[in-house]
Amino acid sequence: MTALLRFNPRLFLRAITLGFTLGPCVAGATYTQTEAGRAFVAQMHTEHGFRREDVATWLAEAEKQQKIIDAISSPAEKTLDWQAYRKIFMTGDRIAGGRAFLEAHREAFGRAEEAPGLARSIAAAIIGVETRYGQFRGSYRVIDALATLGFDYPPRSTFFRKELEQFLLLTREQGFDPLKVRGSYAGAMGYGQFISSSYRAYAIDFDGDGVADLLDNPTDAIGSVANYFARHGWKAGQPVAERVQVGPHLAAMAETQLKPGKKLGQFRAAGLTVQADLPDDAPARLLQLEGENGPEFWLTFHNFYVITRYNHSSLYAMAVLELSRALEAGGEDEV
Repeated sequence: MTALLRFNPRLFLRAITLGFTLGPCVAGATYTQTEAGRAFVAQMHTEHGFRREDVATWLAEAEKQQKIIDAISSPAEKTLDWQAYRKIFMTGDRIAGGRAFLEAHREAFGRAEEAPGLARSIAAAIIGVETRYGQFRGSYRVIDALATLGFDYPPRSTFFRKELEQFLLLTREQGFDPLKVRGSYAGAMGYGQFISSSYRAYAIDFDGDGVADLLDNPTDAIGSVANYFARHGWKAGQPVAERVQVGPHLAAMAETQLKPGKKLGQFRAAGLTVQADLPDDAPARLLQLEGENGPEFWLTFHNFYVITRYNHSSLYAMAVLELSRALEAGGEDEV
């Protein structure tokens, strides 16, 4: 994505013609007509030196889309159980595609495994879950997604308005046209679906061409995913999780929060057989999921928690883990 940021007189005229008035963004209006929109224009000018007319032009073009609000209100991670969620990602096509993607970018995955130090199967699984290895990088204009959620989705408007701020900073830094960048309904972009703040913080130029391009460059995307994990504490070579068999007294130790609240020694002391070669003071969590054959239990470790820093969901982390294991396995596709 190399389109240059240009001032568009036609769009600016539209913004000025519509004017700045108080009140909510209603059908037929633009975000430049709202109090919040006016404040945002002023903020980008005073804090970051943007020209007011540029920001006003972009906001005048941003379109509120109800389907964006509908999508973020019912994400799969919160509406499906593990049995249903798993079926989305553990398909023969996705596994075969992942193995082909690993082979096509063998050199980049190898370097990512050495430094920053993320296992190639995990890096590939992240990209496979996020965008099916770059095939589906999102069809929404990012400015529409972030403006809709930043101004018309009160539960998380503060977060997404900050992401809109980060997005405009990103487009200025990278030379992107803010009206042309596309991504998910939440404004995530590229192979690894980085949100704007993560793009600015963790994207790296992994092929040495002088640009950290996560939108169209799989090599940069692989290196940046690995960098994200390294910066969030991924421990190379350590286990992620293991399935365990528990009785009622151990099942009661299951926790719902993402961060491990217990030590591995507590589970060993309670009689749980653990395969992982980790010390007793290693953080651990017993996770209960609803599988195809009923409840299943997993003992998760620090690296599992790191995966949830990418997407705050145990189902997401488990999907990445299972897909990574399928990518490592040889022979026939496993579903």
